[in-house]
Amino acid sequence: MNNYVAAIDLGTTKVVTLVGEKTESGFRIVAFREAPSKGVMRGEVVNIQEVLDSLLPTIEEIKKEHSIEIREVYVGIAGQNIKCSSARISRNRSRAENLISQEEIDEMIKEMSNSRVNAGEKILHVIPQSYNVDDHMGVESAKGMTGTRIEGDYKLFIGKTNSVEHSKLVISRAGLKLRELILEPVASGRAVLSEDETELGVAMVDIGGGTTDLLIYHNNIIRHTAVIPFGGNSITEDLRQGCGVSLRNAEQMKIQYGSCYSEYAPENKTVIIPGLGGRESREVSFKVIAGIIEARVEEIIEAIMYEIENSGYQDRLGAGIVITGGGSQLTNLCQFVKFRTGYDTRIASPSNHVCFETSHEICRPATSTAIGLLILGHESERNKVEETPSCTTLFPEEEIMSEAGSSAGRREKSGSKVSTRSGRNILGAIPGFFGNIFENSNDEA
Repeated sequence: MNNYVAAIDLGTTKVVTLVGEKTESGFRIVAFREAPSKGVMRGEVVNIQEVLDSLLPTIEEIKKEHSIEIREVYVGIAGQNIKCSSARISRNRSRAENLISQEEIDEMIKEMSNSRVNAGEKILHVIPQSYNVDDHMGVESAKGMTGTRIEGDYKLFIGKTNSVEHSKLVISRAGLKLRELILEPVASGRAVLSEDETELGVAMVDIGGGTTDLLIYHNNIIRHTAVIPFGGNSITEDLRQGCGVSLRNAEQMKIQYGSCYSEYAPENKTVIIPGLGGRESREVSFKVIAGIIEARVEEIIEAIMYEIENSGYQDRLGAGIVITGGGSQLTNLCQFVKFRTGYDTRIASPSNHVCFETSHEICRPATSTAIGLLILGHESERNKVEETPSCTTLFPEEEIMSEAGSSAGRREKSGSKVSTRSGRNILGAIPGFFGNIFENSNDEA
């Protein structure tokens, strides 16, 4: 029981609560519950009570049916306002012959984490990209080198302070202890991307209900992230307005008859739409449905391509695009994205990380974020037990939730250790996106 880890994905269309453990053959999901989501808009918690009304029944059902009482959880955080920016810091070293230490690198990262941002925003994480030490440019790790001057290039992930506060409040009012908040695109990427893909360069696209998340890897380092404020719900709304049907019928049309490639849609097939209030039924062709879906999907792809070009890695995506999330199940989506972008494209689920005992109904693209949270949560627990340096601890609880000066003692205790090694260790460090926000506990999941 002590090996169980619990994760919660507070999505725009669904709330997923699951409990799992690591086995020799992969992660085994021992409890899984999913419920329609309320109170979340475009990935952000906006109505705490409505989110609780969706979340609490899933926790109670797991307790009743599996005799597992969830006490601590790893939770995803997203939202349309999360953005990524580049920054650089430099330092002159008084004693050039001294080896650059990890503490010196940590101090630079700490200084970057305190950079000024707009009112109501918070730097969620600082990701080292490369270092320049005197004439040595673009080195991945400066630790152990010597020099008179060191420069660090970083990516800053920035989000809304309120989004962090609201997510914390939901979990606390549910009677749970929040272990860590994890950026949802990173969780999805951990669940569906392979080591070869993150090394060669890959753009992961997670099409959710309210948003589409983008995450770019190259040389096993996160290079860029963005949240596009369109998702599966936008497509459903377009169908509702374009075809003059209810939201429920529009969703059904999208799932059963929709395609994002109108060229492939049959011209001689139609859908009969029941009349409302005694009105006569109407017919809508598959071609019309596909045309409406294609227009919105093309808009999403254009936004994705804009972010890829903005990242500067458009020519370094050797592994192309990997699509996941509930919206990835649109018919002909893979072919359409490949045609529009020119990148090799595949649809991904977290099946490679889940053992054979787990139902295929659980292991699907729509649950990539939740299963990624579970994987990263387990890695965080393992890192804390082993006390490895790959566990990132940037923002203690006081630094995220309060600006009070009394947090200084806690800050000194938690430290600021970040691994700059390449490979999957950077993924093992990801649960520290928001630091060790809450105290460790040996309680059952």
